[in-house]
Amino acid sequence: MRILLVEDEKKLASFVLKGLAEHGYAVDMAETYKEAIELASDNDYDLVVLDVMLPDGNGVDFANWLRGNDYKGPILMLTALTSTTDKVKGLDAGADDYLAKPFAFEELMARVRALLRRYGDSPESSVLKFGDVEMNLISRKVSRSGQDISLTTREFALLEYLMRNAGRPVSRTQIIEHVWDMSFDSGSNVVDVYVNMLRKKIDKPFDSKIIQTVVGFGYEMRAEAS
Repeated sequence: MRILLVEDEKKLASFVLKGLAEHGYAVDMAETYKEAIELASDNDYDLVVLDVMLPDGNGVDFANWLRGNDYKGPILMLTALTSTTDKVKGLDAGADDYLAKPFAFEELMARVRALLRRYGDSPESSVLKFGDVEMNLISRKVSRSGQDISLTTREFALLEYLMRNAGRPVSRTQIIEHVWDMSFDSGSNVVDVYVNMLRKKIDKPFDSKIIQTVVGFGYEMRAEAS
């Protein structure tokens, strides 16, 4: 999952960015309204975490801009402004949730997970399933045929993206955009390396293979042809 973090308080932004990355999210960061517009114009995001007060603009205006430019994902606003009027303005602009500063990182993560579930394919569930593979997004546990599988943070993020797109091919570029952040070198072969690592855990110990190569394009999670 790829997140746009818009926050001009450097210490807070660094803290949130590090925490989200440690949980397997690819995070791009903007410190100004202008930077946020540029990033959102060039990239697709699964979630936007947005400060209301920016040095060159307003987070409410940016939320309006996102919705006006057909952004369909969730928006979580961070703010020190906690009056009802301020919250109403943000929600009317298209925000889905508010989190008042200061906040505990655990609460931020809970709201991120809830928003992604709400907008996901299975809004009522925190569990992704494909065939005999099961992924719990809350406990961050993965199993296949009832057998627990230990994954690194990045392997978990890669498998989550493949499972959310099960049945349709995803390109290496799409994987990079949603599993790694914008500073990642798209010319490297790290996607193929991580897919091979994931296959050793998800596919190799089992009879059927579900991570399929789409030659010249990328990968797809689907049942192996019989």
